[in-house]
Amino acid sequence: MVTAYLDHLAVERGTARNTLDSYARDLRRYLRYLEQAGVRDFRRVTESDVTGFGAALREGDEVHPPLAASSAARALVAVRGLHRFAHLDGLTEDDPAREVRPPAPAKRLPKALPVDDVLRLLAMPPAEGERPLRDRALLELLYSTGARISEAVGLDLDDVDRDERTVLLDGKGGKQRLVPIGRPAVEALEAYLVRARPVLALRGRGTAALFLNARGTRLSRQSAWQVLKTNAERAGISTGVSPHTLRHSFATHLLEGGADVRVVQELLGHASVTTTQVYTLVTMNTLREVYATAHPRALG
Repeated sequence: MVTAYLDHLAVERGTARNTLDSYARDLRRYLRYLEQAGVRDFRRVTESDVTGFGAALREGDEVHPPLAASSAARALVAVRGLHRFAHLDGLTEDDPAREVRPPAPAKRLPKALPVDDVLRLLAMPPAEGERPLRDRALLELLYSTGARISEAVGLDLDDVDRDERTVLLDGKGGKQRLVPIGRPAVEALEAYLVRARPVLALRGRGTAALFLNARGTRLSRQSAWQVLKTNAERAGISTGVSPHTLRHSFATHLLEGGADVRVVQELLGHASVTTTQVYTLVTMNTLREVYATAHPRALG
């Protein structure tokens, strides 16, 4: 049943591979929990079984450490989806997870780097050598477009229009979006494509991937994250760096520059503007700090 559900998500919903892998782990753990609780017939699962699993996630056991609210919520979303799928497919008479609500994760404000830190980070890869040229092009593209790392490494050569200065990104759920790209990023890409990618491509068997690794095959998400991490350390940026650091910085800097939140929503590929509005909290915090230090009667 789990396999059928995951296949449904992949084919019908276009769910990303990383999400499918996480759901698979969560659901395997759920089935083990049910078996240990003596529930071996999926049709006999009750609402208390589902809520008990949620509590077990937060408490942990001798094998699993306690999960954060966000991770427990993701697991319960997977469980709720499985039961809904089984019920709609006629495999069970009811849906015992219908009324179970995942724990609300604490809202975390995305961490954006100051503009000066971003500029220092982008200048870290040397302007010579195949991999440094690739790394500089990758970092410039991430900050210029706000792309997720997975979207950047998924780019093919035909997805970049250097004349029109646009990039076609494949987002979540198979949704594509066309985003503009700045001149510095275009110049970094041209340097990589002319002086570095042909050399890297000779080591592979031919691929349309834009960013290549040392073997001439598509750069992985993990390797791209390592590029960001390594260059952040070289730039002296030791805290607050995550795979989405340049994406967060892109959004925050646009809003601080006066961009409309709905435009930023489109550029980020968010389905809802409420997802983007978390960045307005970041800019409001910045405004408060400036106000508190600059206004004569801010503390009055």
